[in-house]
Amino acid sequence: MHIVLYKPDIPQNAAAIIRLSACLNLKLHLIEPCGFNLNDNRFRRVVMDYMGLCEIIRHNDFNSFLEKYKKSRIVLMTTKARKLYHKFKFKKNDMLLFGRESAGVPNELHQILKNKIKIPMNKKTRSLNVAISVAIIAAEALRQNNLLK
Repeated sequence: MHIVLYKPDIPQNAAAIIRLSACLNLKLHLIEPCGFNLNDNRFRRVVMDYMGLCEIIRHNDFNSFLEKYKKSRIVLMTTKARKLYHKFKFKKNDMLLFGRESAGVPNELHQILKNKIKIPMNKKTRSLNVAISVAIIAAEALRQNNLLK
């Protein structure tokens, strides 16, 4: 199972997702540019020694990521989706794509990606923290594929 972060811009969230990925044995893809340096103190404080326990694959941009994984199923997490995550059938090699904390993903990505899901939320709220969203979605995807150990 793969977690894909599109141009992450909050170092603490990216670090928490790296720790989560290490603990759940998920591959993590970072689509550049990141909005911070991986040597940022805020990042290093949260990631601690988990950086070496997680397989991190960096991509220069979305097009190079898409070219490399064009045969993979990419599932976009977005508040704009209609389908709810718990009604979606995950596959064990899915690429679970999460947008920027500040802006999500551009409209072009919404247009080219057919698999889009969301987490149901209180209508008075805008969005969940991306690290929390990754944890919710990853747990369900792993559960469905009997990959929790």
